[in-house]
Amino acid sequence: MSDSCSPHGETIPVVLLGSTGSIGTQAREVIEAHRGRFDVVGLSAGGSTLGELAAQIVALKPSFVAVARDVRSQLEAAVRELGARCPEVFVGAQASVELVRAGAELVGTDPGRPRLVVLNGITGGVGLPATLAALQCGARLALANKESLVVGGALVRDAMRFPGQIVPVDSEHSAIAQALASGVHEKGLTSPRLSGRSEVAQIVLTASGGPFRGRSRAQLRGVRAEQALAHPTWQMGPVVTINSSTLVNKGLELIEAHLLFDVEPSNIVVTIHPQSIVHSMVTWQDGATTLQASPPDMHLPIALGLTWPERLVGVEEPLTWRDASSWTFEPIDAETFPALELARFAVGASATHPAVLNAANEVLVDAFLAGAVPWLAIVDTVSAVLQEHEGVAAPSLDDIVAAQEWAVRRAHEVVRAGRWKDM
Repeated sequence: MSDSCSPHGETIPVVLLGSTGSIGTQAREVIEAHRGRFDVVGLSAGGSTLGELAAQIVALKPSFVAVARDVRSQLEAAVRELGARCPEVFVGAQASVELVRAGAELVGTDPGRPRLVVLNGITGGVGLPATLAALQCGARLALANKESLVVGGALVRDAMRFPGQIVPVDSEHSAIAQALASGVHEKGLTSPRLSGRSEVAQIVLTASGGPFRGRSRAQLRGVRAEQALAHPTWQMGPVVTINSSTLVNKGLELIEAHLLFDVEPSNIVVTIHPQSIVHSMVTWQDGATTLQASPPDMHLPIALGLTWPERLVGVEEPLTWRDASSWTFEPIDAETFPALELARFAVGASATHPAVLNAANEVLVDAFLAGAVPWLAIVDTVSAVLQEHEGVAAPSLDDIVAAQEWAVRRAHEVVRAGRWKDM
């Protein structure tokens, strides 16, 4: 079987994980705008917005549905109210894994049929088991759940069955993959993974700077949740938006780029680009830089993740050059936003430190949104927890789960004890 998604124009079977979230709902829009190109085999969701999930079931007609919460009867009733019949429903913590396996079995591995594409849009480290399942089943993984790669690290890479099996959906990593594909000299190479090629000198990640760009640490004392959630250019879920405000999101993306493209963290540069038009860049050894530019909208990287390396027609309105415009780039203020250096530390410390960073951060984001800690305490507390962790050099999945559980417990202990007040 070719490792391309499908021959041009063929219907692509798709499983959408996290279908009612920001990535999932935008993926539905891409799919519905290109009817006939996609066959939605399965949908998974947390279960908090059953109305949206029921509407997706009626519109997309999947063969399987997965819900993390035990709300099977409520979902079936919601679908009936819309005049339709609910498909087979998997329920529980492993429901998304069961869904992926069922979808892969249904699609099969006939070389004459397009390969199953699993779009993982789940938020947080809980997306790791589904990521591993998709790779182990031989599906192409359109990865929007960066945390599963950050947490799983070598386990995720070792689970890959063919080059380019992971196609990044984060706009930054999609941009890097596109830049790499445009710059390599080997004919027919469509993998977004670098595999140690020496032509690349640096990867440049762009960051909008979030709502607090240009402020000093002193100016950020006492900021409120609604201020941190007011992202200037992107519409995202609350966790990702808070992570963008602290630049933790960019730290996770740095780790993701390191793992996806085999580039050392020291060769990954981050620059503030408030316009969010240039999504990331690759600097080559001869001094040239290739960038990918498009409006700040996720439909394009989602569509490309579903069809890589093919491009659909009319996914996004292209940039125009009729009006004057300017793109600016600024250095990172590491004192105010230490999350990037924390990410570099985690990569160098051990294979389980990135999992601890992510798990502790999830606890602190929830605590901030609940009013239990101030904004400045998020990264400070994550750093304190990270410094305490005794890493594992070559972790198993059980080791990673144990590291995450320890990080969650320790972060909660620090929050409850008010230790962040002394930081």
